Amino acid sequence: MGANRTSVAVVGAGPAGLTVANLLQSAGIGTVVVETETREFIEQRPRAGFIEEWVVRALEENGLANRLLDSAQRHDSFEFRYRGQRHLVPFTDLVGQHHFVYPQQELVTDLAAAYAGDARFGATDVRLHDLESDHPSVTYRSAEGTAERIDCDFVAGCDGARGVTRGYLPPESTLVAQHDYGFGWLALLAQAPPSAERVVFGIHPRGFAAHMARTPTVTRYYLQTDLADTAEDWPDERVWRELHTRLAVPDSPVAEGPLIEKRVLDMHNYVTEPMSHGRLYLAGESAHLVAPIAAKGMNLAIHDALLLVRGLRDWYAGAPETLARYSADCLPRVWQYQEFSLWLSEVFHHTPASTDPFLARVAEARLRRLLGSPTVATAFADMFTGKDADF
Repeated sequence: MGANRTSVAVVGAGPAGLTVANLLQSAGIGTVVVETETREFIEQRPRAGFIEEWVVRALEENGLANRLLDSAQRHDSFEFRYRGQRHLVPFTDLVGQHHFVYPQQELVTDLAAAYAGDARFGATDVRLHDLESDHPSVTYRSAEGTAERIDCDFVAGCDGARGVTRGYLPPESTLVAQHDYGFGWLALLAQAPPSAERVVFGIHPRGFAAHMARTPTVTRYYLQTDLADTAEDWPDERVWRELHTRLAVPDSPVAEGPLIEKRVLDMHNYVTEPMSHGRLYLAGESAHLVAPIAAKGMNLAIHDALLLVRGLRDWYAGAPETLARYSADCLPRVWQYQEFSLWLSEVFHHTPASTDPFLARVAEARLRRLLGSPTVATAFADMFTGKDADF
């Protein structure tokens, strides 16, 4: 078995893992990145596209946002479509923050290019060892089939919801809080130009719909579905019929095009507490999943990465208390984003067609208050943009 020694073994090469690796590299702390997928796969896999401004500024401060700042669209508002009318929410005017539209695979490509350290793609059979000791290790099989071991001081578990690292938290001392929404979202990518200048949230008796520009020629759409639905239940004709219906307002047609992605998302959330065990520290969806209702997942992953790097830098500088607070420092924002996602879901999905007319009317009252009160709209915009969410 081949053996190597480094300071931090980073399992997972998504936004969290590559941010951790780049920032530790800049601090002179050795890292090795282990990723089960190929580099080509992670750089092409379609994922979330909205990055909050505070995240962009943090990446910019560390020299990791050059291409993003050059090419990303900036959004300053979104609109609800409800009962055939547009309702604009100008969040930048309210709180001075933008959303940047930059698909996750583009950010991953940038972060992978910036990382000059040791990255091992195509790893299989990844396992963690001796996490409660001062000398943990990671073993795996390389893409060539060779057994490898990385000895390290710490393991950063950044391999997402389906990764292996979260399984190493002991169940007897770990709380996993979960919430299932009871419906699905049909996630769609269309080779079609955006049909609006901004994000559109359609609230309709037939179910929720959303329009989100990705590039000048590709648009992301979502449709609320029954939980049991599959992509095969949604032929293209049905998809476009429902999008036209649920997003309909006068003089604003939906631009059609070939559907290049079609998959049903099981809408659920979870949070793992604590986000660490021994020398293992989880970041991103290894520790918490937030459904894409409020586009918070990638932003939370980078938030975790920033705090984890701060803790590790302090530990190597002789101040271990910052790393000891890692979970406690991460979780306030995690729970604020979970609460906001749940609140927004209740506005989006409890329509008059709901089986619970009481909750449907409550959701309508919330929407009226949001659209009618500048104070409520400002508080909403604070959470929508992630401004000052650490409380």
